[in-house]
Amino acid sequence: MRRPMRHPALLAALAFIMWGLFPLYFRQVAAVPALEVLLQRSAWSLVFLFALLAWLRRFAWLRAVAGQPRLLLRFAGSALLLALNWLVYIVAVQRGHVVEASLGYFINPLVNVLLGVLVLHEKLRKPQWVAVALAAVGVCWLGWLVGRPPWIALTLACSFGVYGLMRKTASLGALEGLALETLLLAPIVVPALAWWTWAGPGALAQGDPALIGWMLLAGPLTALPLLLFAAGARGLPLATLGMIQYLSPTLQLALGIWVFHEPFDGRRLIGFLFIWAALALVSVDALRVSRQAPPPT
Repeated sequence: MRRPMRHPALLAALAFIMWGLFPLYFRQVAAVPALEVLLQRSAWSLVFLFALLAWLRRFAWLRAVAGQPRLLLRFAGSALLLALNWLVYIVAVQRGHVVEASLGYFINPLVNVLLGVLVLHEKLRKPQWVAVALAAVGVCWLGWLVGRPPWIALTLACSFGVYGLMRKTASLGALEGLALETLLLAPIVVPALAWWTWAGPGALAQGDPALIGWMLLAGPLTALPLLLFAAGARGLPLATLGMIQYLSPTLQLALGIWVFHEPFDGRRLIGFLFIWAALALVSVDALRVSRQAPPPT
Protein backbone atom coordinates (compact mmCIF):
# COMPACT_ATOMS: atom_id res chain seq x y z
CA MET A 1 0.00 0.00 0.00
CA ARG A 2 1.38 3.42 -1.05
CA ARG A 3 2.01 5.73 1.89
CA PRO A 4 0.34 9.14 1.68
CA MET A 5 2.63 11.90 0.44
CA ARG A 6 3.80 14.25 3.18
CA HIS A 7 3.34 18.00 2.68
CA PRO A 8 1.64 17.76 -0.74
CA ALA A 9 0.87 21.50 -0.78
CA LEU A 10 4.58 22.28 -0.37
CA LEU A 11 5.52 19.94 -3.21
CA ALA A 12 2.93 21.46 -5.53
CA ALA A 13 3.98 24.98 -4.54
CA LEU A 14 7.63 24.17 -5.31
CA ALA A 15 6.60 22.93 -8.76
CA PHE A 16 4.71 26.12 -9.58
CA ILE A 17 7.51 28.28 -8.17
CA MET A 18 10.02 26.54 -10.46
CA TRP A 19 7.71 27.07 -13.45
CA GLY A 20 7.26 30.69 -12.43
CA LEU A 21 11.03 31.28 -12.36
CA PHE A 22 11.62 29.71 -15.79
CA PRO A 23 12.09 33.15 -17.47
CA LEU A 24 15.33 33.53 -15.50
CA TYR A 25 16.63 30.33 -17.08
CA PHE A 26 15.62 31.23 -20.63
CA ARG A 27 17.26 34.63 -20.29
CA GLN A 28 20.51 32.84 -19.38
CA VAL A 29 20.39 31.06 -22.76
CA ALA A 30 19.08 34.07 -24.71
CA ALA A 31 22.10 33.89 -27.05
CA VAL A 32 20.87 30.52 -28.31
CA PRO A 33 18.12 30.55 -30.98
CA ALA A 34 14.72 29.59 -29.60
CA LEU A 35 14.42 26.54 -31.87
CA GLU A 36 17.76 25.18 -30.66
CA VAL A 37 16.74 25.75 -27.04
CA LEU A 38 13.61 23.70 -27.76
CA LEU A 39 15.68 20.90 -29.32
CA GLN A 40 18.15 20.93 -26.43
CA ARG A 41 15.35 20.93 -23.87
CA SER A 42 13.61 17.97 -25.48
CA ALA A 43 16.82 15.97 -25.97
CA TRP A 44 18.18 16.42 -22.46
CA SER A 45 14.75 15.83 -20.95
CA LEU A 46 14.73 12.48 -22.75
CA VAL A 47 18.14 11.59 -21.32
CA PHE A 48 17.21 12.66 -17.80
CA LEU A 49 13.81 10.96 -17.80
CA PHE A 50 15.09 7.63 -19.05
CA ALA A 51 17.99 7.73 -16.59
CA LEU A 52 15.41 8.26 -13.84
CA LEU A 53 13.23 5.43 -15.17
CA ALA A 54 16.29 3.15 -15.23
CA TRP A 55 17.07 4.05 -11.62
CA LEU A 56 13.46 3.35 -10.63
CA ARG A 57 13.31 0.23 -12.84
CA ARG A 58 10.06 1.36 -14.40
CA PHE A 59 10.15 0.21 -18.01
CA ALA A 60 7.31 -2.34 -18.04
CA TRP A 61 4.89 0.29 -19.37
CA LEU A 62 6.92 0.62 -22.59
CA ARG A 63 6.03 -2.92 -23.64
CA ALA A 64 2.38 -2.24 -22.84
CA VAL A 65 2.12 0.94 -24.92
CA ALA A 66 4.10 -0.48 -27.86
CA GLY A 67 1.06 -2.53 -28.88
CA GLN A 68 -1.43 0.36 -28.61
CA PRO A 69 -1.21 2.46 -31.78
CA ARG A 70 -4.13 4.69 -30.79
CA LEU A 71 -2.45 5.53 -27.50
CA LEU A 72 0.83 6.26 -29.30
CA LEU A 73 -1.00 8.51 -31.75
CA ARG A 74 -2.62 10.41 -28.90
CA PHE A 75 0.73 10.93 -27.19
CA ALA A 76 2.30 12.00 -30.49
CA GLY A 77 -0.38 14.69 -30.66
CA SER A 78 0.20 15.78 -27.07
CA ALA A 79 3.97 15.82 -27.71
CA LEU A 80 3.52 18.23 -30.62
CA LEU A 81 1.27 20.48 -28.51
CA LEU A 82 3.85 20.48 -25.72
CA ALA A 83 6.62 21.34 -28.18
CA LEU A 84 4.53 24.21 -29.55
CA ASN A 85 3.88 25.48 -26.02
CA TRP A 86 7.57 25.30 -25.13
CA LEU A 87 8.66 27.05 -28.34
CA VAL A 88 6.18 29.93 -28.00
CA TYR A 89 7.15 30.41 -24.36
CA ILE A 90 10.88 30.46 -25.15
CA VAL A 91 10.34 32.99 -27.95
CA ALA A 92 8.17 35.13 -25.65
CA VAL A 93 10.86 35.29 -22.96
CA GLN A 94 13.72 35.90 -25.38
CA ARG A 95 11.82 38.72 -27.13
CA GLY A 96 10.70 40.50 -23.98
CA HIS A 97 7.09 39.34 -23.70
CA VAL A 98 7.17 37.75 -20.24
CA VAL A 99 4.13 39.78 -19.09
CA GLU A 100 2.06 38.51 -22.01
CA ALA A 101 3.29 34.96 -21.37
CA SER A 102 2.12 35.25 -17.76
CA LEU A 103 -1.29 36.31 -19.08
CA GLY A 104 -1.47 33.02 -20.99
CA TYR A 105 -1.11 31.00 -17.82
CA PHE A 106 -3.55 33.23 -15.95
CA ILE A 107 -6.26 32.55 -18.52
CA ASN A 108 -5.39 28.85 -18.89
CA PRO A 109 -7.86 27.75 -16.15
CA LEU A 110 -10.62 29.62 -17.99
CA VAL A 111 -9.66 27.89 -21.24
CA ASN A 112 -9.96 24.61 -19.34
CA VAL A 113 -13.51 25.58 -18.36
CA LEU A 114 -14.40 26.27 -22.01
CA LEU A 115 -12.81 23.02 -23.16
CA GLY A 116 -14.94 21.20 -20.60
CA VAL A 117 -18.03 22.65 -22.28
CA LEU A 118 -16.93 22.20 -25.90
CA VAL A 119 -15.27 18.78 -25.64
CA LEU A 120 -16.57 17.07 -22.50
CA HIS A 121 -20.08 18.58 -22.79
CA GLU A 122 -20.01 19.90 -19.25
CA LYS A 123 -22.50 22.57 -18.21
CA LEU A 124 -21.25 25.90 -16.93
CA ARG A 125 -22.54 27.19 -13.63
CA LYS A 126 -23.54 30.85 -13.39
CA PRO A 127 -20.26 31.98 -11.74
CA GLN A 128 -18.34 30.26 -14.52
CA TRP A 129 -20.36 32.06 -17.22
CA VAL A 130 -19.65 35.38 -15.54
CA ALA A 131 -15.96 34.49 -15.22
CA VAL A 132 -15.67 33.62 -18.91
CA ALA A 133 -17.36 36.91 -19.83
CA LEU A 134 -15.03 38.92 -17.57
CA ALA A 135 -11.98 37.18 -19.02
CA ALA A 136 -13.18 37.86 -22.56
CA VAL A 137 -13.53 41.56 -21.73
CA GLY A 138 -10.02 41.60 -20.24
CA VAL A 139 -8.45 39.86 -23.25
CA CYS A 140 -10.26 42.14 -25.71
CA TRP A 141 -9.17 45.21 -23.75
CA LEU A 142 -5.53 44.13 -23.76
CA GLY A 143 -5.74 43.32 -27.47
CA TRP A 144 -7.18 46.76 -28.19
CA LEU A 145 -4.33 48.42 -26.26
CA VAL A 146 -1.61 46.80 -28.36
CA GLY A 147 -3.55 46.84 -31.61
CA ARG A 148 -3.64 43.06 -32.02
CA PRO A 149 -4.95 40.00 -30.20
CA PRO A 150 -2.55 38.78 -27.48
CA TRP A 151 -1.44 35.86 -29.64
CA ILE A 152 1.33 34.71 -27.32
CA ALA A 153 -1.02 34.47 -24.34
CA LEU A 154 -3.80 32.83 -26.34
CA THR A 155 -1.45 30.29 -27.94
CA LEU A 156 0.09 29.35 -24.59
CA ALA A 157 -3.30 29.05 -22.88
CA CYS A 158 -4.98 27.06 -25.66
CA SER A 159 -2.05 24.73 -26.42
CA PHE A 160 -1.56 23.90 -22.75
CA GLY A 161 -5.30 23.58 -22.20
CA VAL A 162 -5.72 21.06 -25.04
CA TYR A 163 -2.52 19.30 -23.92
CA GLY A 164 -3.90 18.96 -20.41
CA LEU A 165 -7.19 17.61 -21.75
CA MET A 166 -5.38 14.98 -23.82
CA ARG A 167 -3.23 13.95 -20.87
CA LYS A 168 -6.24 13.88 -18.53
CA THR A 169 -7.80 11.07 -20.56
CA ALA A 170 -4.53 9.12 -21.02
CA SER A 171 -3.60 6.14 -18.88
CA LEU A 172 0.07 6.93 -18.17
CA GLY A 173 1.44 8.76 -15.16
CA ALA A 174 3.30 12.07 -15.32
CA LEU A 175 6.81 10.59 -15.52
CA GLU A 176 5.96 7.88 -18.05
CA GLY A 177 3.80 10.23 -20.12
CA LEU A 178 6.48 12.89 -20.48
CA ALA A 179 9.09 10.20 -21.22
CA LEU A 180 6.89 8.80 -23.99
CA GLU A 181 6.30 12.28 -25.44
CA THR A 182 10.02 13.07 -25.57
CA LEU A 183 10.68 9.61 -27.03
CA LEU A 184 8.14 10.18 -29.80
CA LEU A 185 9.75 13.56 -30.57
CA ALA A 186 13.25 12.02 -30.62
CA PRO A 187 13.21 10.96 -34.33
CA ILE A 188 12.80 14.65 -35.19
CA VAL A 189 14.74 16.24 -32.32
CA VAL A 190 17.92 14.13 -32.30
CA PRO A 191 18.79 14.40 -36.03
CA ALA A 192 17.91 18.10 -36.07
CA LEU A 193 20.04 18.79 -33.00
CA ALA A 194 22.92 16.72 -34.40
CA TRP A 195 22.83 18.66 -37.68
CA TRP A 196 22.54 21.98 -35.84
CA THR A 197 25.53 21.10 -33.65
CA TRP A 198 27.93 19.87 -36.33
CA ALA A 199 26.84 21.84 -39.39
CA GLY A 200 25.69 25.08 -37.80
CA PRO A 201 26.47 27.40 -34.89
CA GLY A 202 25.26 24.96 -32.24
CA ALA A 203 25.73 25.84 -28.58
CA LEU A 204 27.30 22.45 -27.76
CA ALA A 205 29.96 22.90 -30.44
CA GLN A 206 30.69 26.61 -30.12
CA GLY A 207 29.35 27.66 -26.73
CA ASP A 208 31.50 28.33 -23.68
CA PRO A 209 31.44 25.87 -20.74
CA ALA A 210 28.89 27.97 -18.84
CA LEU A 211 26.45 28.00 -21.75
CA ILE A 212 26.88 24.27 -22.30
CA GLY A 213 26.17 23.72 -18.61
CA TRP A 214 22.96 25.73 -18.87
CA MET A 215 21.92 23.63 -21.86
CA LEU A 216 22.51 20.38 -19.98
CA LEU A 217 20.36 21.67 -17.12
CA ALA A 218 17.34 21.84 -19.44
CA GLY A 219 16.52 18.18 -18.81
CA PRO A 220 16.25 18.19 -15.01
CA LEU A 221 14.73 21.69 -14.97
CA THR A 222 11.97 20.38 -17.24
CA ALA A 223 11.30 17.13 -15.42
CA LEU A 224 11.69 18.08 -11.74
CA PRO A 225 8.75 20.49 -11.44
CA LEU A 226 6.53 18.01 -13.25
CA LEU A 227 7.47 15.25 -10.81
CA LEU A 228 6.95 17.57 -7.83
CA PHE A 229 3.56 18.56 -9.23
CA ALA A 230 2.54 14.93 -9.76
CA ALA A 231 3.58 14.01 -6.22
CA GLY A 232 1.79 16.97 -4.66
CA ALA A 233 -1.37 16.73 -6.76
CA ARG A 234 -2.11 13.21 -5.51
CA GLY A 235 -2.64 14.50 -1.99
CA LEU A 236 -4.54 17.73 -2.67
CA PRO A 237 -8.15 18.59 -3.50
CA LEU A 238 -8.54 20.08 -6.97
CA ALA A 239 -9.79 23.37 -5.52
CA THR A 240 -6.62 23.76 -3.45
CA LEU A 241 -4.42 22.81 -6.38
CA GLY A 242 -6.26 25.37 -8.51
CA MET A 243 -5.37 28.12 -6.06
CA ILE A 244 -1.71 27.12 -5.84
CA GLN A 245 -1.30 27.13 -9.63
CA TYR A 246 -1.55 30.93 -9.71
CA LEU A 247 1.91 31.09 -8.11
CA SER A 248 3.49 30.44 -11.51
CA PRO A 249 1.97 33.27 -13.60
CA THR A 250 2.21 35.64 -10.63
CA LEU A 251 5.96 35.09 -10.42
CA GLN A 252 6.28 35.44 -14.20
CA LEU A 253 4.36 38.71 -14.10
CA ALA A 254 6.56 40.01 -11.27
CA LEU A 255 9.72 39.09 -13.20
CA GLY A 256 8.40 40.74 -16.34
CA ILE A 257 7.64 44.01 -14.55
CA TRP A 258 10.41 44.36 -11.95
CA VAL A 259 13.32 42.30 -13.32
CA PHE A 260 12.95 42.62 -17.10
CA HIS A 261 11.28 46.06 -16.92
CA GLU A 262 8.57 45.36 -19.47
CA PRO A 263 5.82 47.99 -19.84
CA PHE A 264 2.88 47.59 -17.48
CA ASP A 265 0.92 50.77 -17.01
CA GLY A 266 -2.49 51.44 -15.50
CA ARG A 267 -4.32 50.62 -18.73
CA ARG A 268 -2.78 47.14 -18.89
CA LEU A 269 -3.58 46.67 -15.23
CA ILE A 270 -7.28 47.18 -16.03
CA GLY A 271 -7.21 44.20 -18.41
CA PHE A 272 -5.46 42.02 -15.85
CA LEU A 273 -7.97 43.08 -13.18
CA PHE A 274 -10.82 41.73 -15.30
CA ILE A 275 -8.99 38.41 -15.66
CA TRP A 276 -8.07 38.23 -11.97
CA ALA A 277 -11.72 38.87 -11.08
CA ALA A 278 -12.69 35.99 -13.38
CA LEU A 279 -10.12 33.71 -11.73
CA ALA A 280 -11.39 34.69 -8.28
CA LEU A 281 -14.93 33.74 -9.31
CA VAL A 282 -13.82 30.39 -10.73
CA SER A 283 -11.69 29.61 -7.67
CA VAL A 284 -14.41 30.48 -5.14
CA ASP A 285 -16.96 28.48 -7.13
CA ALA A 286 -14.64 25.46 -7.31
CA LEU A 287 -13.99 25.67 -3.57
CA ARG A 288 -17.75 25.84 -2.87
CA VAL A 289 -18.47 22.84 -5.09
CA SER A 290 -15.66 20.81 -3.53
CA ARG A 291 -17.04 21.45 -0.04
CA GLN A 292 -20.52 20.38 -1.10
CA ALA A 293 -19.31 17.17 -2.71
CA PRO A 294 -20.00 13.99 -0.69
CA PRO A 295 -16.94 12.44 0.97
CA PRO A 296 -15.38 9.50 -0.88
CA THR A 297 -16.58 6.12 0.27
